[in-house]
Amino acid sequence: MTAPHSPAPLRIAIAGLGTVGAGIVKIVQKHGDMLAARAGRPIVITAISARSRSKNRGVKLDGYAWEDDPIALARRPDVDLVVEVMGGEDGPAKACVENSLKFGKHVVTANKALLAKHGNMLAALAEDCAVSLRYEAAIAGGIPIIKSLGEGLAGNDITRVMGVMNGTCNYILTVMEATGADYADVLAAAQAKGYAEADPETDVGGYDAAHKLAVLAALAFGTKVDYSGVTIEGIERISLPDIHNARDMGYRIKLLGVARMNADGLEQRMQPCLVPANSPLGQLEGVTNMVVVEGDFIGQIVASGPGAGEGPTASAIMGDIVDIARGLTMPTFGIPAGELAGAPRSASGSDAEYYLRFALLDAPMVLSRVTGILGTHGVSIDRCRQYDHDGDTAPLLIVTHTTPRAVLDAALAEISALEACLAAPVAIRIENV
Repeated sequence: MTAPHSPAPLRIAIAGLGTVGAGIVKIVQKHGDMLAARAGRPIVITAISARSRSKNRGVKLDGYAWEDDPIALARRPDVDLVVEVMGGEDGPAKACVENSLKFGKHVVTANKALLAKHGNMLAALAEDCAVSLRYEAAIAGGIPIIKSLGEGLAGNDITRVMGVMNGTCNYILTVMEATGADYADVLAAAQAKGYAEADPETDVGGYDAAHKLAVLAALAFGTKVDYSGVTIEGIERISLPDIHNARDMGYRIKLLGVARMNADGLEQRMQPCLVPANSPLGQLEGVTNMVVVEGDFIGQIVASGPGAGEGPTASAIMGDIVDIARGLTMPTFGIPAGELAGAPRSASGSDAEYYLRFALLDAPMVLSRVTGILGTHGVSIDRCRQYDHDGDTAPLLIVTHTTPRAVLDAALAEISALEACLAAPVAIRIENV
């Protein structure tokens, strides 16, 4: 009797042995039998590459071939798939991914910056070379949002994608609210805990999350990745008064990414927004990420979970590897690269309600002049509060009805020119979810 044919293993190489790369090794070593059963074939590591051979990474590496140059992994005949977890939008990471695809290797990456900048080119290259480029781990860590958009929600016309996609920013904002500590102190504490980098600008400036939003928008709307079309504003200017005032009015402030297709084109924004405190986004705490997707048949779905770290990121990478081992392939952004539309950028964006804060001179007729200017420009007021005076300054809070941002900006420019306006007005969008 002939023994059943044993399927060939999927042979993987790992470029980068930081926290995530070591996590992938741990999963393969710990769950090898389980992965083989689920994938229908063994998954084995054959080669690795990193900057230092001598560093102790807490895993055994002596059974794997070593390459000092990650590009050499692409040329190895004993490699079917290359995992890129080095990071960086150019340099070795780009060269490794590009060469791996050219040499007929599947690629799994956690590199959102690379995809945001070069995703269109790499998607076309993967299709030309008949291999897969997968990136579940690049967006929201352990949340399977790429698989959800590309597969589970494929029968929906997606109308809006939004979410909190940077745990560092969410941690800072929630701790500021809970403790009353100011931004600088909470940022320093986040750095001490390892939640923020020594140079935190990529996180707190909104750039990390904007990379993720641009990739999500491409998948959701069948468009080319357009990172330069994302309006980006970080959390550096968010003050404790704004956080407390928002809470008093039933809102919380989040660094929120929103992508939607308007009549005049694609709108992509990464900026601080007020969200209802009782909404799923409003209740999100700490370093957790959350992505909300709205479609014409599904309505709204909400997915939350850890957005970074060894376990969640390595778990997402292994999900992609198992799919490839099973022979499940799909275009990088859901439809063939040649069919991705170059969507125009929305010129005006969608209308919204706004939270406004003014520091005004405490004098007669000032309040009426401010509200009069808003009214002249067609900005309708929903709520208005005047808090305790601070010397000669009268703080004024206004929540508007839905209004175009261009109209609001024109009104605020006129108000800023008043002698009674003692500081630049603060305007934060309200995103209803």
